Amino acid sequence: MLAHLLANAGIESVVIDNRTRAAIEATHRAGILEDRNMRLLVESGASDRILRHGSKHAGIDLRFGGHSHRIDFSALVGAAVWLYPQTEIFADLADARERNGGDVRFGVTDTRLVDPAGDRPAMSFTDSDGHAREVRCEVIVGADGSRGVCRSAMPTARRTFFHRAYPFAWFGVLVAAPPSAAELVYAHSDRGFALISQRTPSLQRMYFQCDPDEDVSRWPDDRIWDELQARVRGADDFALREGPITDKSVLPFRSFVCEPMRHGGLVLAGDAAHTVPPTGAKGLNLALADARILADVVERAIRTGDREVLDEYGPRALAGVWRAQYFSYWMTTMLHRAPDATAFDLHRQRAELRAVANSAAGATFLAEGYTGLGSSSG
Repeated sequence: MLAHLLANAGIESVVIDNRTRAAIEATHRAGILEDRNMRLLVESGASDRILRHGSKHAGIDLRFGGHSHRIDFSALVGAAVWLYPQTEIFADLADARERNGGDVRFGVTDTRLVDPAGDRPAMSFTDSDGHAREVRCEVIVGADGSRGVCRSAMPTARRTFFHRAYPFAWFGVLVAAPPSAAELVYAHSDRGFALISQRTPSLQRMYFQCDPDEDVSRWPDDRIWDELQARVRGADDFALREGPITDKSVLPFRSFVCEPMRHGGLVLAGDAAHTVPPTGAKGLNLALADARILADVVERAIRTGDREVLDEYGPRALAGVWRAQYFSYWMTTMLHRAPDATAFDLHRQRAELRAVANSAAGATFLAEGYTGLGSSSG
């Protein structure tokens, strides 16, 4: 996305990725887009496929005490979100770069930063044909995730890592079945949390709270369905539509922020700079917010020849990052059962959920956070 936005401003870039395009397109990931990020795709000219193949969601269901309580985003804040898998977003952006003659190198190896604090930093790597390459540039954007090389290149004496590990994870499954509900269902139960999400009309993603070191081999399909059904069961007879389970995985929970987000000619973006629990659907949206802010800041830095303009990026991005950390933490702790939870804790959680679901003020707070209207990044 950043390369696309910079190209729109007449600024050249080189994108490198250690995976092949086929490998990325075969990875199924969540995709809840805030309305502003849907517009970013469309209005920047990247793609309008989301308008034809995406699904607009005007709310979510909070399910607790055996009943569903709809949080109507449209009625509360006049906004919505879009269900559009990350795989499709990637394909749209990769097609846009190819269509516009962008320089994207897939399947590279041996990536290494060269003089990131200097006036002409570089990335060295071996391309997919086995040739050693080095790209000298004005700015390196480290968007290589939490395990990439760029985060570790931030000098230890200048960086501060803020992190929190959670005492639970999500057991996620891909299910070949029709949707069980029109919108996403966030379920609180005495057994723990469950999320009933979607991917396509025939492929669904579902999660239930589990221990971080849970062994997927201990969970045959019948046991998984019994657990998921138990966590959403209620007096209204709501039940999940079952089908073959095509994938099982455990997703650990963590929160992380790196400050600052710039060192010389290196800036961090996306998961390289911050991660959030997935409960609030903020990870992808924060990464796109970084791209939007960086496009503005990098363009002005290059136009003026003043690289210190890059100093604006971190504070602007972090305002939204910390807001999203708060919202994601709030959603996570409100809905998940702590390992040492007592009866008091469960009753308190249900009281909090009732306060959100039955109060215009509480429901509006959730709607603003979920749709991105409560974010101060931009």
